[in-house]
Amino acid sequence: MTKRRTVILAAIAAVAISGTAMTPAMAQDADRVLRVVAPWEIGGLDPASSGHIFARLQVAETLVGADDGGLPVPSIAQAWTASSDGLVWRFEMRPGATFHDGSPLNAAAVAASLDRARTSAAGMLVNAPITAIAAQGGAVTITLSRPFTALPALLMHSSAIVLAPSAYDANGKVVRMIGSGPYRATLVEPPLRVELERFAGWWGPAPAIARASYLSVPRGETRSAMAEGGQADLVYIVPPEAVARLQRNARLDTRVQPIPRTRVLKLNAAAPYFDDVRVRQAVSLGIDREGIAEAILRSPAVRATQIFVPSLAEWHVPDLPPLDHAPARAKELLAAAGWRPGADGILAKDGKRFAVTLRTFSDRPEQPAMATAIQAQLREIGIDVSVAIMKNGEIPAGHHDGTLQMALFARNFSIVPDPIGTLLQDFGPQGGDWGAMNWSNAELIAALTALSGPIDAAGRAKARGDVARILQRELPIVPLAWFDYAVAINRRVDGASIDPFELSYRLSAMRWAR
Repeated sequence: MTKRRTVILAAIAAVAISGTAMTPAMAQDADRVLRVVAPWEIGGLDPASSGHIFARLQVAETLVGADDGGLPVPSIAQAWTASSDGLVWRFEMRPGATFHDGSPLNAAAVAASLDRARTSAAGMLVNAPITAIAAQGGAVTITLSRPFTALPALLMHSSAIVLAPSAYDANGKVVRMIGSGPYRATLVEPPLRVELERFAGWWGPAPAIARASYLSVPRGETRSAMAEGGQADLVYIVPPEAVARLQRNARLDTRVQPIPRTRVLKLNAAAPYFDDVRVRQAVSLGIDREGIAEAILRSPAVRATQIFVPSLAEWHVPDLPPLDHAPARAKELLAAAGWRPGADGILAKDGKRFAVTLRTFSDRPEQPAMATAIQAQLREIGIDVSVAIMKNGEIPAGHHDGTLQMALFARNFSIVPDPIGTLLQDFGPQGGDWGAMNWSNAELIAALTALSGPIDAAGRAKARGDVARILQRELPIVPLAWFDYAVAINRRVDGASIDPFELSYRLSAMRWAR
């Protein structure tokens, strides 16, 4: 049997299951491949490292999903309730649903998968006060040590994707990507490629597109060329300098949408360079955000005045004094902290030159240019910065081994729709791979703890404001620029939309244009 005939028969089977009549056009489309290109490399099969790839491709699903407003919606769980004291949550499973290997997507399998996820230090569930996850009949129950209202949001995170029992080896390591989504992985070749086909047994409506592929292309100019040349149907993270050109291309629908992501500098607060808050404030004052936004990001509106973007209306504080560019004030703060200029203009203290390394990566094409600009701007206030372009994994690695001094990257503060999830991960007592390093604040932790439990509207608003103000004052990470999410869509595809929380590429909602 030829590959084309096999694919067409699979398409016919999927349509038969969904109850939709098979048309000649659908049969013709059966061997067309929707080609998805993005910068993200596949770090392996572990959900804590690469779950975002498989969640976005709809290979694996989470217990709870999110709508465009960030509200929880059914996914694997069709409904849920919490006990009156907030300590026990019950999630009802979909009867008859299966994993890609045909095994039942039941409460026992889901509970076992989530129990593994909550023990991962790099996952999101470690931030929830979970004492037990168990299967009870057709439901999964999650028991907490204290009320935690953000639990559904944390369950949306890609590190909590649910995998089949056969995905794990005897030691609990993920060795096969077997999920339950509308697409199943037929090939996974880390770090670059995934191939997908429609899963006829999915519990939802059969996707119109039968086959898809994912390719990691780190260089932004290469991704743009693939969009222009028709080698890709969906290109995510179009470089800022290419957006206007692609928008003029009649074959492409290039969209730009602000999302709750902020470009930041991570500082090692235990290093002798950044252990003084006055130095961290000086670094912030030495950076020309307006110039970076205009010249590099091609969007003056993305200049960050605080950590939270305006679209996070409940968290953004309009009257917070904005982060500014004031080199003279920066020099005053550095002098007050004991740093004095040497003969070459570079500051020194206790015999140590203020010479540090800034790590970044090229997966986001604007970051090397931003790093070079920051290098020049900080030199003006006496800080010698070397720029190191590395794999993005070198940032969390440097956090863990203590070698990281500075890092430039973009952080989505709604990587789960409630920012509290990311904030607990980044600014808890131990900090986080992509958050604070060797810095914590008891007042901030108290505010985050209050926000994750039952609290009235006035108390919630005060706690959110406290979080924004503490981070603005202490600057364990330095906000630089907010984020415009640019996607190029070939017009041969209909039904594409941008998920503001970056949880899914929504492939199952797409179809081939006629």
